[in-house]
Amino acid sequence: MVAENARNQYTAHSLDELLNDVPKNQTIGDNLIRAWSIINNDKYETIVCSVSGGSDSDIMVDICVRVDMHHKIRYVCFNTGLEYRATKDHIKYLEKKYGIKIELLETWQHGMTIPKSCKTYGQPFCNKIASEFIHRLQMHDFKWEDKPFEELYAEYPRCKSALLWWCNMKPDIRNNISWNKWLKEFLIANPPTFPISNMCCKKSKKDLSHKIKCDLMIIGVRKAEGGARSTSYKNCFSEKSDDHDEYRPLFWYTNNDKQCYEQHYGIEHSKCYTEYGLKRTGCCGCPYGQNLEFELEVLKEYEPKLYKAVCNVFKDSYEYTRQYRAFCEEMNKKQKKYYQMSLDEFIT
Repeated sequence: MVAENARNQYTAHSLDELLNDVPKNQTIGDNLIRAWSIINNDKYETIVCSVSGGSDSDIMVDICVRVDMHHKIRYVCFNTGLEYRATKDHIKYLEKKYGIKIELLETWQHGMTIPKSCKTYGQPFCNKIASEFIHRLQMHDFKWEDKPFEELYAEYPRCKSALLWWCNMKPDIRNNISWNKWLKEFLIANPPTFPISNMCCKKSKKDLSHKIKCDLMIIGVRKAEGGARSTSYKNCFSEKSDDHDEYRPLFWYTNNDKQCYEQHYGIEHSKCYTEYGLKRTGCCGCPYGQNLEFELEVLKEYEPKLYKAVCNVFKDSYEYTRQYRAFCEEMNKKQKKYYQMSLDEFIT
């Protein structure tokens, strides 16, 4: 009864009631109307909302609770084996606030935790695309040579896609190694001595999510956030004939729209944001993070046990990432010096 009362406090019983208290923001207004139409569609009998405990996820949960007139949505959260304690506490807070049950899916029971995936397939490095193609090259005992594609393809005939990446021959420049400055030069000078892979995300989240049976999956992808996930979608909705449909309620939200929603509806985020000072709460200690060193310092101060865990799981990748960043700094200095010398010669 307590939970039901908490949920009824937020859930609208008609579209008019929902729109009776909407901020003067067209994106938010249009978004709520769309969310109401999709979630209350009789086509969808089983709906699953994937909750992460992050700031975007907080708004997504609030939207879902407000528009879910028939309480059809099942809320799930993946425990990958490396989760902030603050995130777990926040999940409990969301359950109490909205009167909902957020089912914690233990990855170790249904698939692979991040630690096990890293041990089995390799550790993530640089970004998902680079990790994938480095992994493929490693599988073929690549010698990290700067040769023309034709020569390399003759030597490694079953590794065409990764070789195209290595030789900067893919049509989308983001799928070429040159998208990551100095990476090719770094790999040639410092070949990886440990397995690299992007499988940790797939094994700990994606594979498990595909096992969930539903008509509609709701996820918190936002276009303005950037990254591989956001660029793989063109709009907020995907209709699939052989699987569940997918809805992304926050897809069109800018940072300003997000802030407007938070202020208007009184959204409170986890201590990862309010106390730790983190700007993101993706996979804990992920080597892909631009602010990796800051995140590690935060972990060391606030969650020392988790800090020790990520330093063990991603040990090789952390060291390699630091080497790569130092290499980039040195190459940038040399490049700047070369340009300055060339400019001086031109002037004289």
